[in-house]
Amino acid sequence: MKRALFTALLGLGAMIMSVPPGFAHHSAAMFEPTKTITVEGVVKEWQLTNPHSWLLVEVTGKDGKPVVWGFEAEGPSTLLRAGIKPSDLKVGTKLTITGRPMKDGQKAAIWVSAVREDGKKLDPAAGFKTK
Repeated sequence: MKRALFTALLGLGAMIMSVPPGFAHHSAAMFEPTKTITVEGVVKEWQLTNPHSWLLVEVTGKDGKPVVWGFEAEGPSTLLRAGIKPSDLKVGTKLTITGRPMKDGQKAAIWVSAVREDGKKLDPAAGFKTK
C-alpha cells in the first residue's frame, strides 16, 4: 500500500513539474516591444483590479472626436508599492501617458509612465524596483 501511494505521488510530482511555468497568462506578446505612444487626455475610468488594472483615458482624435485608449497595468498591490493610489486617478484627471501599443492597432497599450497635469509622475514599474 505504501509503495503504491509513493509511486502515485511520485508520478503526480513528475506531471506537475512538466507543466510550463507561470501558465503563460502574463504574456505581453500582443504589445510592441520597443515602440511607444504618448497621448494627452482625461481619465474616463480606473479599473483597479487583479490580476491587471486598466486605465481608460479619453483623448481627442485627429478628427476632433473623443477616442478612448486603454492602458494595462499591474494589480493593485504592485501599483500601491509604486506609490500609485486609487485617488491619484479620479475621473476627469488630466494627464499625459506613455505606453507600448498593441501590435494590431487597437487603442490599447501597456502603461509605461504618466504625468498628471499637476506634475505628479506615476510610474507603475516602480513597484518592481528594489533598493
